[in-house]
Amino acid sequence: MASMKGIYKPSNPKKYIGNPNQIVYRSGWERKFMVYLDSKDTVNRWGSEEIAIKYWNPMKKKVARYFPDFYVEYVKKGGGVKKCLIEIKPHRECSPPKYTKRTKNVMIAESLYAQNTAKWKAAEEFCLDNGLEFRILTEKDLFKNG
Repeated sequence: MASMKGIYKPSNPKKYIGNPNQIVYRSGWERKFMVYLDSKDTVNRWGSEEIAIKYWNPMKKKVARYFPDFYVEYVKKGGGVKKCLIEIKPHRECSPPKYTKRTKNVMIAESLYAQNTAKWKAAEEFCLDNGLEFRILTEKDLFKNG
């Protein structure tokens, strides 16, 4: 399911921040989350890859831009509005790779993990500076209810 790509057509385009005709999903998991955001009454506004955060890419040894998957504004239980940046990632990419032998695939996974942690650190700092929360959702979060 994670390799699906396409354009998402929202049922509630007024809730979308940005151009509602150009919402790209890069995985089935992202699409599933878009459907959830679009249909959930407690979600006031949302956007996909609409915010750019500068970060130091340790693999390329230069400043790069990171576009978190989602920006979401939703009504909290008990009132008030919560604003979040959300990244959708496979669980296996959220912790250092485990290995018994250092293969090419392990080195690629290590590189990806180093790049992701640099992005996520920059996102956490951005969120602290802007009154947002940063969350990483995995298949364990997206599919816990079936």
